[in-house]
Amino acid sequence: MGLKQGLNTKEAIKMRKMLPNFLKPEALQRYISIMDHIAQRHFADDWENKNEIVVFPLAKKFTFWLACRLFVSVEDPNHVAKFADPFDLLASGLISLPIDLPGTPFNRAIKASNFIRKELVAIIKQRKLDLAEGKASPTQDILSHMLLTSDENGKFMHELDIADKILGLLIGGHDTASSACTFIIKFLAELPEVYEGVYKEQIEIAKSKAPGELLNWEDIKKMKYSWNVACEVMRLAPPLQGAFREAITDFMYNGFKIPKGWKLYWSANSTHRNPEFFPEPLKFDPSRFDGSGPAPYTFVPFGGGPRMCPGKEYARLEILVFMHHLVKRFKWEKIIPDEKIVVNPMPIPAKGLPVRLYPHTS
Repeated sequence: MGLKQGLNTKEAIKMRKMLPNFLKPEALQRYISIMDHIAQRHFADDWENKNEIVVFPLAKKFTFWLACRLFVSVEDPNHVAKFADPFDLLASGLISLPIDLPGTPFNRAIKASNFIRKELVAIIKQRKLDLAEGKASPTQDILSHMLLTSDENGKFMHELDIADKILGLLIGGHDTASSACTFIIKFLAELPEVYEGVYKEQIEIAKSKAPGELLNWEDIKKMKYSWNVACEVMRLAPPLQGAFREAITDFMYNGFKIPKGWKLYWSANSTHRNPEFFPEPLKFDPSRFDGSGPAPYTFVPFGGGPRMCPGKEYARLEILVFMHHLVKRFKWEKIIPDEKIVVNPMPIPAKGLPVRLYPHTS
């Protein structure tokens, strides 16, 4: 979803060359069991034996823990928690006025990013030693991949450059997914018949597993209705509201001439509510995604074209693993029936979506 935000064109091309090996479906298949393991720990620690929870902070905790584990192999919850607050400050500062005075969001974001870089450089230095001594695997995460991949001139990336890239990936790899997971919970609370469809699909998968057996690629392939539901949620509440692009050539649009070099903003929100492509656009209808689904460039939560988010498949897997563990354990209801939605810069319920949990008895 947001894995490409904040990179200039040259940097984006460089990253795109490096990321596909790690983020392509075949590579991601081997991380499903890790996602399942983290999800089990997350729900056991933060959801089970609780009557009420606030969804958004917990969804964020899950997606951030997963990003830390899969990008830099940091799995210890205490180590992850040490990163979490500075990342929140950094995310707030990304969309603030660039005024670097003490106490401003921008200033706090700069301090947070310096702290995170320092932490990442320590992890990078340790990983270099571990790789040299055979204590770490070359394929265990994106960090190993970056340390061992040279560019076309045979040059390896500098430690600080790697820290910057990882920092960007950790932001993009968790913030938008946590918004999507939160809205899935919101819509499933409002639409009992949709919840039933997801529950039925996921419980069939749960029943087919031996005790202690982790989810695998075959299980994910069976989650067709669940993914249709997730897509319909992202159509109505896209985590990425839109993005800026630059016109690379003159073109006409709706009778207007757009000159080369102009900055453009494309909006996922208005695109997703176009009745020409989505009849009754405000109706929640997962069947829109049956078969080959919507026409190209009409459903764009991950963008589209050559700069489409490289983390789309990663996001799909983490969202589906989250849904599996959620519906298998609970039904729930919203505590605030008409909670307002704020956009900051992603849509989130104003109070974080408090819900009352009803664990399944069997």
